Amino acid sequence: MSDAMKPDRPDANLVLEFEFDAPPAKVWRAVTVPELRERWLPDCDLAGAEPESSIPGEEVRYRLRDSEPPFRESRVIFRIEPNEDGGTRFRIIQQDIGAKLPQPANSNRCLMRAAA
Repeated sequence: MSDAMKPDRPDANLVLEFEFDAPPAKVWRAVTVPELRERWLPDCDLAGAEPESSIPGEEVRYRLRDSEPPFRESRVIFRIEPNEDGGTRFRIIQQDIGAKLPQPANSNRCLMRAAA
């Protein structure tokens, strides 16, 4: 297994790449079958347990949410492709998508009062 950081796209905040001896189908199961994914990416770290989107066998996207304020959210993309040795090239791309800030109790705007 090797890991290297390299840019994937200009909007990607963090890119990690790994090489595994396991075939792509096995790695795909590890990132998409909830019981297997839960071992290394628990539901409590996800904004939703279901993927945002997926291309079967190639890519799956999840949304992550921090458990502490300001509850920043990010998107994590797992890309899977066969490598030259019969194993898997596994790329993790994490993109910041902003914070979910708490909404104020009031809007700090003047309220119209009803005429009596």
